[in-house]
Amino acid sequence: MEYINLGRSGLKVSRLALGCMTFGSPDWTPWVLDEDASRPIIEQAVALGINFFDTADMYSRGASEEIVGRVLGHLPRHELVLASKLYNPMSEDPNDRGLSRKHIFEAIDASLLRLGTDYIDLYQLHRFDYGTPLEETLDALNDVVRAGKVRYLGASSMHAWQFMKALGLQRQHGWAPFISMQPHYNLIYREEEREMLPLCMEEGIGVIPWSPLARGALAGRRTDDGERTTRAKTDGAARALYDASKAQDDAVIAAVRSVSERHGRPMAQIAYAWVAGRPGIAAPIVGISRPQQFEDAIAALEVELTDEDVAQMEAPYRPKPVAGHQ
Repeated sequence: MEYINLGRSGLKVSRLALGCMTFGSPDWTPWVLDEDASRPIIEQAVALGINFFDTADMYSRGASEEIVGRVLGHLPRHELVLASKLYNPMSEDPNDRGLSRKHIFEAIDASLLRLGTDYIDLYQLHRFDYGTPLEETLDALNDVVRAGKVRYLGASSMHAWQFMKALGLQRQHGWAPFISMQPHYNLIYREEEREMLPLCMEEGIGVIPWSPLARGALAGRRTDDGERTTRAKTDGAARALYDASKAQDDAVIAAVRSVSERHGRPMAQIAYAWVAGRPGIAAPIVGISRPQQFEDAIAALEVELTDEDVAQMEAPYRPKPVAGHQ
């Protein structure tokens, strides 16, 4: 496994991050794996050299963090880069959500307890909070860093102007800065190339894109009825992100299939390789529900796409509305 600095920070992360939304409780959503099914996947990630684990408090309402903490708890803490996120509702209480000072202080303590650790390596804003002054959020995040509960700060899907405003306020006040951005980015959703990715490269921000396979569509797992797997049947987020542009996306998927046949490799390897090879990308976040899926993710790091391959897969893309910020 290759390791890379996350942005301009000194934090070393594996070139793949294991996304942990898959681990938790099937009661939250049917395609989520329970602890017995999650454990071998997380342990295999460690065996493969992955040190970067990305979860969130809202995944299975905390059960994902609990499972990650229990499975990895026996390892030396310095060997792990644990990332979590906050923003989404954790209960019906109006203060148990968002990015207020109150919720940040309570959310970090709850995540630390569930993960069974004294600190989180990368604490990320899951989304932008339009209901809380940005200064309040950034000041509170700075406090949790200075208190030793968090080592680094990151953010996820938002508009580039929002992220740049946050970076500017952090510099103005001497607050702990964001070192990473987690955007929605793959071959059938490339709107982040317009502003966010150039901004991150200019500012030295590490990019860790989510959904690099577009919920399996770029691995050839989407059928006309969309019902090949339990997740395809029940993943409402995937339908919201991609179903409206299915005809347009199919042209991109066909190009990925053509390149995969030329290389004699599965489509998933080609799609992962494209994301991992884009300028400024530090570590794609891979979702694994079966241990054998690691083969494609790991092998993709060695795939050498030609300029012709890249041009062929990128050519069918057409602009889209922003998706993934909510």
